Amino acid sequence: MTETTHTQTTPAGGAERPRSPEREFAGDALRGLRQDLFDDAFAYRPLPRTGAVGRSGRPTRYSGWTPHAVVVGLGGLAMLIGLAGTSGSGPVSLLCGLLALGPVLLTLVRPVGAFWFSLAATTVLSVIGGATGMDWPWGPGSFVSHLVVLTVVAIRTRPRTAAWMWVLTAVYGFLTDTLLGWSHYDTDVAPMLILSALILLAVTVRHIRRQAQREVTEERTVTAAERSRRTLLEERTTIARELHDVVAHHMSVVAIQAEAAPYRVQNPPEELEKAFATIRENAVAALTELRRVLGVVRAEDYEAPDAPQPTLADLDRLLANVRETGLDVEKAVTGAVRELPQGVELSAYRIVQEALSNALRHAPGAGARVEIGYVLGGLGLRVVNGPPPAPGLVKPSPGAGHGITGMRERVTMLSGEMTAAPTADGGYEVTVFLPVPADIAIEGGA
Repeated sequence: MTETTHTQTTPAGGAERPRSPEREFAGDALRGLRQDLFDDAFAYRPLPRTGAVGRSGRPTRYSGWTPHAVVVGLGGLAMLIGLAGTSGSGPVSLLCGLLALGPVLLTLVRPVGAFWFSLAATTVLSVIGGATGMDWPWGPGSFVSHLVVLTVVAIRTRPRTAAWMWVLTAVYGFLTDTLLGWSHYDTDVAPMLILSALILLAVTVRHIRRQAQREVTEERTVTAAERSRRTLLEERTTIARELHDVVAHHMSVVAIQAEAAPYRVQNPPEELEKAFATIRENAVAALTELRRVLGVVRAEDYEAPDAPQPTLADLDRLLANVRETGLDVEKAVTGAVRELPQGVELSAYRIVQEALSNALRHAPGAGARVEIGYVLGGLGLRVVNGPPPAPGLVKPSPGAGHGITGMRERVTMLSGEMTAAPTADGGYEVTVFLPVPADIAIEGGA
């Protein structure tokens, strides 16, 4: 006989039931209202100075106070309208003007508190002006004052705060008009709501536009940084692939010489044979690891070169190819020409090649000059091109923008120095020094 076990799936009586989306929305709205207009409503938040500049384009002494002056001016306008719109005289008229001015000035230091002060001042002004036939509930001065307060507070806060201020203004207007305005035939609730809605909508659009511009700027900054980083990695990968051939050649020579060395000595000691065998094994192992490294940095479309990597001895062939493309290039060599380490010669060749390519792209039709200086401590390079012969007639060819980055990476790898800058006549100059210790350089003529 099989016993069936039933499991209770209904929630316990004390368990909390999931809230409906409507209740969630209402709760979020009320929390937003409390955070925007009730929590620390009278907190001290002074209006900061701006980075405004004068007509000369430089910051002036008082240019940063322009927003403050505008707010004070609008407050003064509301005060004058309040004084002119009050039929009474003496203390009553002065009080009406000050109550129109106070909320506007308060927006400079306590923006949210200025909104509540404006509603309170409106109530006082409506009571004072009730016997004089003023519009209800906003009089002329309080009408302008409240609009200014809504605008300034909306600019200083965020769109959600502006929406809540408009809702509370509408609630205040309808309640005062319904409960206390039965004896008033003129009401300005509708004009206040329409004008404030238009103003707050414009401020909200401004907020959204500035936020979008800020996000676009941040995105462009991140994109530019990622592009620069990717370019740097691509150039380093290219240099690593090229130097692999140079290092692999030297390691192969070491392995071959280590294998042949014992046969050049009659009756070599056993220790010597073991030493050469160890050298050969290490060289072969290093060569194998180099090939693995090349497999890591190799691009998908990379093909191993059939010819050895170029050196400065191949520079004349490069210059001949450049002349065929239309660039008039000269070559000058100073110092005692000698054979340098292959890595240095490869980097020097690539630097000259890239500098001439940049001249072809950015200054088509201009002349160029390549100077190579052999000095005691290394190798100096200078590639300079003039301005295009007819600026504006021949458009430069856009490139990938990796040339300078690649040259700097090669120079940095060899602990050299490089400068690249425009010349006074509108051309461009690249100057490089690659240090080569005297004990590494291989003496020889060319």
